[in-house]
Amino acid sequence: MAAKKTKKAVKKKAVKKAAPVRKVVKKPKLLAGGNPQIAKGDGDAPVQEYIAAIPASWKQDVARKLDAMITKAVPKVNKAVKWNSPFYGMDGKGWFISFHCFTKYVKVTFFKGGLLKPLPPGEAKHAAVRYLDIYEDYKLGKELESWIKQASKIPGWIP
Repeated sequence: MAAKKTKKAVKKKAVKKAAPVRKVVKKPKLLAGGNPQIAKGDGDAPVQEYIAAIPASWKQDVARKLDAMITKAVPKVNKAVKWNSPFYGMDGKGWFISFHCFTKYVKVTFFKGGLLKPLPPGEAKHAAVRYLDIYEDYKLGKELESWIKQASKIPGWIP
């Protein structure tokens, strides 16, 4: 005779699977001109986060090209995000270049640009500082690359 199943069969508890943990990725707040608000940080990661947070447009392309141009021209460059802008510098020499997004252009700051040949076109309140405003139709070229290389060899700005 076959064994009868009893009503006292063991009830299995339903095992609830834990819901997968989702990372909540907040979009960075955009400041005036579409400049992303990124936490201060040292290294390439915060700079890449800054660039990725720029609204997809020609300004993001310019930022990517600037970062690549600086990294290629100065292989041992140090990177950081400070005051919602990427900064590039050399060990023991301070920061030599930075950029920032504005509504109609990307402003490149050469902290000791007054020593570059030829001078970058934008004047500042401080004689040592020079600017380059990059508009949508500006082509990044050899002159900018030359300024980057020159600037990296000059003691820069130390906050």
